[in-house]
Order: sequence, then structure tokens, then C-alpha cells
Amino acid sequence: MTGKRTRYLADFKAKVALEALRGELTTAQLAAKHGIHQTMVGEWKRQAMEG
Repeated sequence: MTGKRTRYLADFKAKVALEALRGELTTAQLAAKHGIHQTMVGEWKRQAMEG
């Protein structure tokens, strides 16, 4: 199983992280909404809180 990793733009990451910080949707709901893995939502949220 080989494939290219998807590279996400900073503005997309920030948008998802801000939605996660608002807490209106669960991590799973956000991941489904944006077509990404739940782990990415959590990671970007953590990065936003740190920086």
C-alpha cells in the first residue's frame, strides 16, 4: 500500500483547529465534515493550543 501523503495548507489546518476549539462538533464529526482523519483534528487542535 503505497501512496502520497496529503499536505494540508496552514489556513485549512487553522480553520479545522478553530472549529475543534469551539467545541460545537465532536472530533469525529469534524473529521467527517472535512474528509480527514480524527487524529489530524486532535493534533491540529493541540498545536493551536500550544502556539
